[in-house]
Amino acid sequence: MKKLFLAISLLMVLSTLSPMEVIASQATEQLQGDVDRIIETLNDEGLDGRIRDERIVSIVKGRFDFPTMSQWILGINWRRANEAERQRFIDLFTRLLENTYVSRIETYTGEYGRENVRYVQERIEGNRALVNTLIVTKSAEIPVDYKMILSEGKWLVYDVVIEEISLVRNYRSTYSEIVSKEGFSGLFARMEEKIAELAKAPTEVAK
Repeated sequence: MKKLFLAISLLMVLSTLSPMEVIASQATEQLQGDVDRIIETLNDEGLDGRIRDERIVSIVKGRFDFPTMSQWILGINWRRANEAERQRFIDLFTRLLENTYVSRIETYTGEYGRENVRYVQERIEGNRALVNTLIVTKSAEIPVDYKMILSEGKWLVYDVVIEEISLVRNYRSTYSEIVSKEGFSGLFARMEEKIAELAKAPTEVAK
């Protein structure tokens, strides 16, 4: 009877929420689901390294909004770029971030199975969400914040802030300088070089 009363009470509460409020509560849940899948993949000792990385990349692709990230990173240069240059940047940045994310995850995880992800807080403003998390290890607590945007009922990540360092802002500063000196062709060449470098040393953290 207590369980039935609890279920009815919960249903009444949910029925008073607006559609946006119901969707908003899913931001952390959706993110946590993917983080749990990544941790499970890292903990699977039976997986070959290449297969493990491919699975992590697949999860990242499904949760990150690469076009939005690309626009934020290029800033004013996005408006100056033609359609081919925009798509080229999105493609290269997607590949670069996949390798970067895998590298950072493996670096911060250390010995698999000893990590502990805590979901500290979720803040919602319209179609934007900020989910604050902590990666807790025996030696440190690493704050990792996810900035997310709602797209067709799914919360997608458009920036990751690790230890107060914004991934988007960091790339924007670096790439803006390169474009101003070398143009898009120079930027693309540098990105391709970095992707090749990460492919040879997948555990190196991208700078």
